[in-house]
Amino acid sequence: MTTYFDKQLKEFEHAIHSMDMELFERWVTEGVETLKAGHKIIVSGLGKNVPVCEKFVGSMQSLGLEAYFLNTNSAVHGDMGVVKDGDMVIILTKSGETSESVYLTRLLKERKVNMWLLTFEKESTLTKEISNSVVIDLMHEGDLWNIMPNNSTTINLIVLQGLVMKIAAVMGLQIEDFKRNHPGGHIGVLLDCQR
Repeated sequence: MTTYFDKQLKEFEHAIHSMDMELFERWVTEGVETLKAGHKIIVSGLGKNVPVCEKFVGSMQSLGLEAYFLNTNSAVHGDMGVVKDGDMVIILTKSGETSESVYLTRLLKERKVNMWLLTFEKESTLTKEISNSVVIDLMHEGDLWNIMPNNSTTINLIVLQGLVMKIAAVMGLQIEDFKRNHPGGHIGVLLDCQR
């Protein structure tokens, strides 16, 4: 079984190293600028990307940073009201062709928001629509058929968590910023011991 994990780790390493790091650094910079200007970072996805988006938002909020998850399906049924001028909106879609994501993107382009795309296809409808496209090269999903959202969602999680951690570092956040939002559980006990 360790052979399976070794193979997936190589897939992750290849995927992460395929990312344009200059573009990623600009993503971080613009994220910091968005937050410092009093706006928020909104992440939108469907299906298996939903818990990935929720993890990103949870990490941001633990640090006291403004973030929100916008479900791509419910967005067009009134939830788009959370999107304000000046916000950063990150769309997650593996193919860049998901009809709901394309529709939402076109609606959001009518607003004054900073759009970013996290995807795995260089040539797609959404890479043409969104100039800030972080494209990752995925060799294999790691499932039996190379089709099930498996490695792609894990990589999305890694990339978004990296975005959170880099934003926190650039903003100079301290453990006290985390502590005031996480008083409960074992982590709360550990942090309380640091007094």
